[in-house]
Amino acid sequence: MADPIRVLIADDQQMLRDGFRVILESEPDLEVVGEAPDGAEAVRQAQLLRPDVVLMDIRMPELDGLAATEQLMGMSDPPRVVVLTTFDQNEYVVRALRAGASGFLLKDAPSSRLVAAVRAAAGGDSLIEPSITRRLVERFAEPVEDPARVPELMGQLTDREREILRLVARGLSNAEIAEETVIAETTVKTHVARILTKLGVRDRVQAVVLAYDTGFVTRPR
Repeated sequence: MADPIRVLIADDQQMLRDGFRVILESEPDLEVVGEAPDGAEAVRQAQLLRPDVVLMDIRMPELDGLAATEQLMGMSDPPRVVVLTTFDQNEYVVRALRAGASGFLLKDAPSSRLVAAVRAAAGGDSLIEPSITRRLVERFAEPVEDPARVPELMGQLTDREREILRLVARGLSNAEIAEETVIAETTVKTHVARILTKLGVRDRVQAVVLAYDTGFVTRPR
């Protein structure tokens, strides 16, 4: 049996930490290894306990979740970070992603989504629903002077990889991409992994933001 996914919960509200712990520890493949009431303690606990995934609140005393995430990304073999918040404003999501977070989840999301988010983070997948991903990159990606130009970075991708990146940018899941391109889902996963490596990004969300930033994918007018 595989080792359980080790999770650190960082939130300044004890009641929420207790609730998250109950939800996560009800799953046989998840283990809560620690809790932190603020960002600074989250960083200390992560360095000590080396969790696979950190559930990180944004608004916390001493050090907020965004700054804590940036510090965690400076670690060797950093954990995956899923940002938790009661705020759904786009700016928080974008700042969290640019800080190095792998995903974003509202605190009032169903417990099943919390569990799925942790598992997806541990597996290196995106944790933001397709509609939110599209809304984020369409609003916040920086425009370029010549959006029709395919930048040199994107030129490293094969035709198939560029096709798949455009579908990822539309918010499609691997299964949906497989259906649209008529290839196996495992093949899609392989292509996505190669895209991330070539672009030098951690996950598919960051790949989408980069695609918009460089003008490879343009926002609808």
